[in-house]
Amino acid sequence: MSTYFITGAGTDIGKTWLACALLRHWRSQGETALAAYKPLLSGFDPQAAAASDAGLLLAALGREADAAALDAINPWRFAAPLAPDMAAACEGRRIDFAALVEFSRRAAQRDGRVLIECVGGAMAPIDETHTVRDWIAATRQPAILVGGSYLGSLSHTLTALESLSMVGVEVTVIAVNETPGAAVALDATVDCLRRHAGGVPVTAIARVAPAVGVARLAELLTPEPRTPFRRE
Repeated sequence: MSTYFITGAGTDIGKTWLACALLRHWRSQGETALAAYKPLLSGFDPQAAAASDAGLLLAALGREADAAALDAINPWRFAAPLAPDMAAACEGRRIDFAALVEFSRRAAQRDGRVLIECVGGAMAPIDETHTVRDWIAATRQPAILVGGSYLGSLSHTLTALESLSMVGVEVTVIAVNETPGAAVALDATVDCLRRHAGGVPVTAIARVAPAVGVARLAELLTPEPRTPFRRE
């Protein structure tokens, strides 16, 4: 059993793309014990369910995005493209944090490889008192932190790493998903993060050859626990 949360330094940074790429890579290697979840989803359009984050994960698993499959991997979905607590409030609803944690714990107990994709960035609010990092910490599973290579991404990624470490979340690897048109070189971003990430492995996902980076990331996702990052 090997479970990882996929969280990001911000929103629209490529969490779903990376999760799908990993699933397809593992399937290409003959692995069949795979599962993926997107428990929380904002900006959901039921008329375009297949194009939603949950729908894309199902497609990467080789499954149809029918109602039953969506309910199984994505029980909390909201129409407004806002932070989860705001999106829920727009519908007069509230996210039950304890239920979310329990759902994620059950998902993590599945055999094989399990990916649980978070919503927004690591500090996105879920309710009045909890953020995404609290969700990951309560579930006690390691995380993949996805960053970008845009100007400012170094600070955003290191801040996310610091915030996760403060609540005891083990970041197994930082995946730098190259930002299209970025003024900062991907290699330079990766080199700088390696100097500041406290020993957490950092790997690059280049746009020109993403399969190479995805394969390297898959190699780093081993079941053995790593020492959580701590700022001295």
